Amino acid sequence: MTRKLPSLPGGGAVLPVIAGLFLASGLIRFGGGTAQALTEEIRGLAAPAHDSRDSHDPAAEPCPPPPDIAEVLSALQAREAEIAALEAELDERAATLEIAGEEIARQMAALEAAEAALESTIAIADDAAESDIARLTAVYENMKAEEAAALFAEMDPDFAAGFLGRMRADAAAAVMAGLDPPVAYSISVILAGRNARAPRE
Repeated sequence: MTRKLPSLPGGGAVLPVIAGLFLASGLIRFGGGTAQALTEEIRGLAAPAHDSRDSHDPAAEPCPPPPDIAEVLSALQAREAEIAALEAELDERAATLEIAGEEIARQMAALEAAEAALESTIAIADDAAESDIARLTAVYENMKAEEAAALFAEMDPDFAAGFLGRMRADAAAAVMAGLDPPVAYSISVILAGRNARAPRE
């Protein structure tokens, strides 16, 4: 005797029920994938923030250089400071030398001006003295021989020889004739010595 399966109520409603189960299963699977994707997206968004926080971590700071490199860097910095100080000292010396050079140039210019003024004064004095001697020589030449001889007898022989050497030959001879022989001889020796030292052609 065969048993009959119980008939489902409303046989026409079975297909919609099965379709609903399939749809629910698909939604669950789709929902699971969406949740996983959303989870990964959230992790991806949170990763940069986590990295930015890690960048401020003291452990992420660059490591200090090794001791030997640190010593070299310290020596280079000290040498650079020494060179800078030396350059500043050289600049100061150069400025001092420049000021000293300007002062020396100013003093040299003043010295040259004073020397030129002195030469001009000496030239004026020489001209004046030469003029005075020329006038005095002319006076002696125009004096009477006896009077001129009396004056020359009182002069120093060198001084008298200077005037007699400038006088005309005839006037000098007249004065020499009026002098005492020892005085005339002394003046003659001085005049001869001057002529002997004169350059010859």
